[in-house]
Amino acid sequence: MIDDIAEKIGDGERLSLEDGLRLFSHPNVSELGMLADQVRWEKHPSARVTFNIGRNINYTNVCWVRCKFCSFYRPPGHEEGYTLPDNEIFQKIENLISVGGDTPDSCEILMQGGLNPHLKLDYYEHLFSEISVRYPAVYIHSLSVAEIVYIAHLSKVSIEETLVRLRAAGLQSLPGAGAEILDDEVREQIADRKETTDEWLDVHRTAHRIGMNSTATMMFGSTETIEHRIRHLLSVRDLQDEAHQNTNGHFTAFIAWSFQPEGTELEGVRKATGYDYLRTVAISRLFLDNIKNVQASYVTQGPKIAQIALRYGINDFGSTMMEENVISAGGVSFVMRTDEIQRLISDAGFEPQRRNTRYESVDA
Repeated sequence: MIDDIAEKIGDGERLSLEDGLRLFSHPNVSELGMLADQVRWEKHPSARVTFNIGRNINYTNVCWVRCKFCSFYRPPGHEEGYTLPDNEIFQKIENLISVGGDTPDSCEILMQGGLNPHLKLDYYEHLFSEISVRYPAVYIHSLSVAEIVYIAHLSKVSIEETLVRLRAAGLQSLPGAGAEILDDEVREQIADRKETTDEWLDVHRTAHRIGMNSTATMMFGSTETIEHRIRHLLSVRDLQDEAHQNTNGHFTAFIAWSFQPEGTELEGVRKATGYDYLRTVAISRLFLDNIKNVQASYVTQGPKIAQIALRYGINDFGSTMMEENVISAGGVSFVMRTDEIQRLISDAGFEPQRRNTRYESVDA
């Protein structure tokens, strides 16, 4: 029974790690959905479900880190390694604008790649500056923590200087990529060459301090335990508390997605089910009482589970993406057109509303 936890939620009390363990072991997933849906309506009283028009641009796949969960990277010197020329990146952006329109900041690009030892800070400053000047319709929501840390290391400058210079060049917010599970025990198992939990949190803390927003993510279903997942949520919640108290930046959204083992060094890991996803996003909504938006992950779970998740605390359907190479390198990925996203939202009983990266409404 979870009546006492439901009462805490109704009274606006925070959930504890012990509460989380009980929720994850609760057999009735629908009850968790009802609780998460209740919180969703408190934070978003209208029936609108938001989405944005965006494109992933994986500008390089060269990476020396060799994360066990990744099938996208190619080590330096590999014949399949690439770095996209600027003109090809610009063409991808122009294709995006042809779909999303040319209103300022109406289209999002999510640029992410590997840790390429040939790309220092000046490369990104030049590229982002060019994009900003050429394409004012584009909002640059790009680079993982791992990329930021590596760029700073290669360029021999601090994390803060790196972020300040990138923001001056045109970077507007940070995605939550690279969080995986915010617990060093898990990180050492799946990505022992990447940044630590504290380093991931500190990059976002620094971004918030200089007035830059970001998002938080969780990749679950690899080698972590349920307690690891809850500790991840607690770390995100604590940092958001800190942001609200001390800074101008904060997490605008949280996105949970399930690990896709195909083609990785963890191929023997049993893939997370749709029920596991629904349970996890519902509990995320209940724990993250200070994050307004919880986004679906149709890329890994597919459109049907994403539709159902709209009754499990989700209020945002995510981005059209147009292109996705990291997850699809393992053989599993869903990418959808704008009209299909709108249809899925409407069929679930909600009103689709286009937004920008700042979660402001954009007229169609």
